[in-house]
Amino acid sequence: MIKSLDRKLAAIHANPNCGEFILADAKDADMATGLGAPGQSPELHAGEVRFKTLEQYREQMRLITRQGLVDIMLMSASSNYALTFGERLFDGTAVTPAIRANDTTDIHLARGSSYAAEASRPFRTASIDHAQCGHLDCSPEERTRGANLGLYSVTFNNDLRRDVETLERFHAFREEAERKGFRYFLEVFDPNVATGLDPAIVPHYLNDMITRMLAGVAPAGRPDFLKIVYHGPKAMEELVRFDRNLIVGILGGSSGTTRDAFQLLADAQKYGAKVALFGRKINNAENQLAFVQFLRLIVDGQIGPVDAVKAYHAVLARLGVAPQRRLEDDLKVTTQSMSYAGGGLVTVPAQPAAVGPTASPLPSPSSNGAHACSCHDHDKPAATHANGNSFSAVFEQPKPLVTESKLTSASETPSFQVNGRPDFARMTPTDRLAYHRQRLGLGR
Repeated sequence: MIKSLDRKLAAIHANPNCGEFILADAKDADMATGLGAPGQSPELHAGEVRFKTLEQYREQMRLITRQGLVDIMLMSASSNYALTFGERLFDGTAVTPAIRANDTTDIHLARGSSYAAEASRPFRTASIDHAQCGHLDCSPEERTRGANLGLYSVTFNNDLRRDVETLERFHAFREEAERKGFRYFLEVFDPNVATGLDPAIVPHYLNDMITRMLAGVAPAGRPDFLKIVYHGPKAMEELVRFDRNLIVGILGGSSGTTRDAFQLLADAQKYGAKVALFGRKINNAENQLAFVQFLRLIVDGQIGPVDAVKAYHAVLARLGVAPQRRLEDDLKVTTQSMSYAGGGLVTVPAQPAAVGPTASPLPSPSSNGAHACSCHDHDKPAATHANGNSFSAVFEQPKPLVTESKLTSASETPSFQVNGRPDFARMTPTDRLAYHRQRLGLGR
């Protein structure tokens, strides 16, 4: 089966104005937070914090893959081995398996650790061979058995020695990936420590670093697309406009409200993004399948962010799932951390919205977001509706595990801010670590 990712990348390159949009579920957080990746268990344990299991985390990967509305399932190499090799989960589906190909130190977030308070260092646990064939020294014919796509991450801190080390490691990875026929997409986090840069210039500093870095790379070694923080229309438009061959995507950041997620997606798409990778926003949703369905409806232009929040709450009510927030609170736009531990705070501009009746039922998107434009393959059958219900893709699946999100109240927001962004220069290492853990919902 042709993977939807490949079809959409080809369509976007052929016509950047095509309505195709790529969605990814990022379930690779076990390479960052360890036991905390699946989220907290909803069961009560006399005040004890107990996490869900790795198997529960992987069950959500199975459900979302079978739902067929995302284009990429991003995993750790170990989850890739279990699901791609062990279960052949992705065979016969349009979803592409991918691994986190490196794990820089700004996402080393073990409880009690202070690594994220220091400037990011490049580091890589995963092996390309393990992703492709499950062992070292794959034969050529084995390299297509597993995942052949990876996320490679870099963090620039305006520090010559550290940033050169980051670039050298990226160079080595690119060469190995090209020799082994391994595809990748490039994640660029915001700085995770004080840089000496005016916060207002950081988005443009990163745009320059990205384009400067890739200017020396021939097409055979370039990423399939980018994954960056959405810093607003100006920064997004300038990067998209610069090079039509560079497909730009966004990362989701911390959980926030449902409106935060839906508004971020709609705004980024409006100003040129063609990809979105949401991890915590999906994983901390009350019902992950319903949440993903609304992400797809939004990028397919079938519903706006405000109506999507209202309709999502209606779906939760029908499923008998208690929402984490009241509807009026879930319609609010809040300030969010936009990296695992990078610390960039971004507020998606709010659009006026009165809390009113729930939105009318909507047509379901077809598998992997079939978009009605001239660049799309229309041979696929449309999604069927169950008893006229527009959310059949949610209801036809086994009821997923309900996840919970730890909310950060306004009173807990760090006070070390300038223009709504963290001022790392005023923070001690202890302050920075507390900030990162708080924004990730890990507690202080």
